[in-house]
Amino acid sequence: MKSSLKHIAILCFAASIVTPAFAQSGGADTYKAKCAMCHGQNGLGDTPAGKAMKAPSFKDPAVIKVSDAELIAAVTKGKNKMPAYKDKLTDAQIKAVVAYVRALQK
Repeated sequence: MKSSLKHIAILCFAASIVTPAFAQSGGADTYKAKCAMCHGQNGLGDTPAGKAMKAPSFKDPAVIKVSDAELIAAVTKGKNKMPAYKDKLTDAQIKAVVAYVRALQK
């Protein structure tokens, strides 16, 4: 019985450590944490920072035509005034953010 309680306690502790990291890996969460300050919650680039940096709207037809690979490269390497996120986000997080941007475009 003590062994079972010990295993449950270990599982609960492990879940408390893993859950926040897993929750942050979603495209929406990463977007809100890293992108929304400039690009806006809706992707229109209409925040004060976005206007100052001339962040394009994700609904702009020219941005909609950009391939996923080009968006991934822009996030990874940076583009114009946007910083590179290659050392701040994993490849999976970057792909998830691009998928979220695509959802915002609809």
